[in-house]
Amino acid sequence: MTSTLDNSSLAGKAVDAARQRPLAAVLAAVGIPMFMVTLDNLVVTNALPVIKTELGASLSDLQWFINAYTLSFASLLLTAAALGDRLGRRRLFLGGIALFTVASAACAMATEPWMLIAFRALQGFGGAAVMPLSLTLLSAAVPEKMRSAAIGIWGGITGLGVALGPVVGGAVVDGLSWQWIFWLNVPIGILAVPFAARVLDESFGSARRLDVLGLLLSAGGVLAVVWGVVHGADDGWTSGTVLGGLLGGAALLAAFVAWEHRNADPMLPLRLFSNRSFSAINTTLFTFSVGVFGSIFLLAQFFQVVQGYSPLESGIRTLPWTMAPMVVAPLAGLVVDKVGPRVLVVTGQVFLAAALAWMAYITSVDVTYGSFVLPFILGGVGMGMTFAPSASVVMMSASPQDQGMASGTSSTVREVGVAMGVAILASVFASHGSYMSAQSYVDGLIPAVWAGAGIVAVGGVVALLLPGRRAAVKSGSAV
Repeated sequence: MTSTLDNSSLAGKAVDAARQRPLAAVLAAVGIPMFMVTLDNLVVTNALPVIKTELGASLSDLQWFINAYTLSFASLLLTAAALGDRLGRRRLFLGGIALFTVASAACAMATEPWMLIAFRALQGFGGAAVMPLSLTLLSAAVPEKMRSAAIGIWGGITGLGVALGPVVGGAVVDGLSWQWIFWLNVPIGILAVPFAARVLDESFGSARRLDVLGLLLSAGGVLAVVWGVVHGADDGWTSGTVLGGLLGGAALLAAFVAWEHRNADPMLPLRLFSNRSFSAINTTLFTFSVGVFGSIFLLAQFFQVVQGYSPLESGIRTLPWTMAPMVVAPLAGLVVDKVGPRVLVVTGQVFLAAALAWMAYITSVDVTYGSFVLPFILGGVGMGMTFAPSASVVMMSASPQDQGMASGTSSTVREVGVAMGVAILASVFASHGSYMSAQSYVDGLIPAVWAGAGIVAVGGVVALLLPGRRAAVKSGSAV
C-alpha cells in the first residue's frame, strides 16, 4: 500500500471522520473511479478491428492505442504517489479523475490515429493518480478492524474492471460506436469528482523529494525500447531508427539505474531488489504480463478478424478466461499462508504457459470456439493463482515503511510488462502474418502465442526462488 499511514495524526483524523460515513459511500468514492481506470486497460481490445477500419490505423497504431495508455500509466505511478504525499492525496486523486475524464472525451473526438494515441497517453496520466491513491485513501478512511475487508472489496472491483473490459467494449461498439467506449467515462467522471470530494478526507504523507531525473530517464528509456520493438518488424531490426531506439533506450535505462544508486531519495529504491523474494516475484510478474497480455491483445481480435464474430460476441467468448481469476484469486488468498506463495505462483505459471501453448496448438482458421473453452479456463485459473500470492510476497518482502513503495514498484513493473508484451508479440505476429486475410492472421498469431507461452514458462522457473510456507511465515513475522 502506498504510504498508507505516514502521517499518523492526519490519518487518525481521517479515520475518525470516516466513522461517520457509511462504508459503502467510501467504497463507492474510491471504487467507481478505480473501476473506470481498470476497465480502460482492456476495454479497447475488442474495438481494435473497428477502430482500425474507421481511422485507417496500422498494426503499429493498434499497439500504441494500448501502449500509450499503459506506458504513461506505468511511468507516473510512483511519482503520483509521492506527489499525493506532498500536495494532498485527495487533491491529486480528484485531479486524476478530472484529467482522465477530459482525456476520455478527447479520445472520443479523435479523427486520426495519432490523436487517439496522444489522448490515450493523457488518460494514462490521469489513471496513474487514481490507482495508487484510491487504495491509500481507502486505507485511511476506514477503521482498522474493517480495513482488510474493505481492501478485499477494492481488489474485487479492480478485478471486475479487468474482467468486464472486453465485454463492455464489445457491447458498446455493437450497440453504439467505438467512440462511446470513451464517452461513457465522461458522465461517470463528472459525478465522481464532487462525490469523492464530499466523502473522502484530505490526508498527507511524508514529504519525499521528487525524483524528476529518475522519472525522465526511466520513462524515456522504456518508451524508446518499446518504440524500437514496435517498429522493428516493419522498418527492419538493423535500421538506424530501430537500432537507435533500442540502444538509446538501453542507455537511458542504464543511466536510470546508476542515478537511482547515487540518489539519496530515489523514485525506485533499488535496495528493495536485494531481497531475493522481491526480485523473483517482480521478474515473474513481468514475464507474466508480457506473455499473457501480449497474447490477449492478439487473441481478442482473432474471433473478429478470422471468424467474423461481432465485438460483443468476441468479448463474451473471452469471459471464461477473464472471469475465472475473480473466483480463484480470493481462494488463493485464503490458502497462501497455509501452502506458501511458491506453490501457488509456480502452479499458476505452469497453468498459464500450458494454456497458451494449448491455444497456439489448436488455432486454425476453422477451429471451433468450444476448443478454446478449456484452455481459457486453465489460463484464468493460472492468473487467479498469481494475483493474491504475488501481492502477499511483495508486502512480506518489504519493511513497513517501504511497503507503499514496494507495491508501487510492483504495479509499475507489471504495467511496463503489458506494454512490452503487446510490442514484442505483435512484432512476432508482424514477422509471420498480417491482417490481409484470415489465414495470414492465423499464420502470425500462432508463433506469437507460442512465444508468449515460452516467456511465461521462464517466469515459472524464476518463481521457484520464492519462499515456501515456512520461509513465508518467518518472513511475515519478521516484517
